Amino acid sequence: MLNKLMGNLGPMKEVMDNTKKKLGAISVKGEAERGLVIVYANGNRRITEININQKLMDDGDKEAIEELVQIAINKALEHADSVNEMEMASAARNMIPGMF
Repeated sequence: MLNKLMGNLGPMKEVMDNTKKKLGAISVKGEAERGLVIVYANGNRRITEININQKLMDDGDKEAIEELVQIAINKALEHADSVNEMEMASAARNMIPGMF
């Protein structure tokens, strides 16, 4: 039984590696204040881009900018978490049919 389990580790690792690669190609977005700050992340929860509206920068309100960036990052990461959970659950179902 242990040999069978150990033999399954290679394919399981391959499925997980492919899932992580797929998640890396998925882009999600978080916005704050109707798009004044937009943050993009991938399905692996990595921030890939931050856009701050030039007018907001010109206003120069450091605290407001920081707060909006934080809000947008948190929203992007929430979306990334959802995508990650769905993809990982799908991968797990495919690895161990009938268990989930």
